[in-house]
Amino acid sequence: MLPTIIFLAGTAILIWLSRKALRAPGRHGFYRFFAWEAILVLFVLNQEPWGRDPFAPHQVVSWILMTISILLVHQGLSLLRRNGQASEERSDNALYEFEKTTSLVTEGIYRHIRHPMYASLLALAWGAYFQNPTWVGSGVAVTASFFLLLTAKADEQECLAYFGHAYADYMRRTRRFIPGIF
Repeated sequence: MLPTIIFLAGTAILIWLSRKALRAPGRHGFYRFFAWEAILVLFVLNQEPWGRDPFAPHQVVSWILMTISILLVHQGLSLLRRNGQASEERSDNALYEFEKTTSLVTEGIYRHIRHPMYASLLALAWGAYFQNPTWVGSGVAVTASFFLLLTAKADEQECLAYFGHAYADYMRRTRRFIPGIF
């Protein structure tokens, strides 16, 4: 019963947070909602065994991934807020206020990867999965990864449309999620 309540409450919160993005299919926020929903499923699936055996190899991997997730989101969000020059000039209702950047951020973590916050969600998804790896959880983690890839690709198209050649050059210099790899 509790997992159902957690899932329904979490879904209601995610729908509310994504209400504008859900009205814009094909935009990055639309796909991000489904990634968040898959991550919520992973948390609900693994809430009972969460941290039961914290030094088991799979849980050590989980804690490492979740720590990486926190570091990536902190670095990415801090730099966007400090250097992105968010402005109402970018009057796109599907974007959160901090996403309405008018300056391309390419320093710090953004020098190495284009999407540190989506990489953070990837690490979070797989971190939640490794709390209690199962076949069902594998499918959900792959689904979350797929929607995060769609999110990143849609975001790249939006950034190309707004920042033009500067973003295209940036794409050639950086990887999406993992520095030097992918």
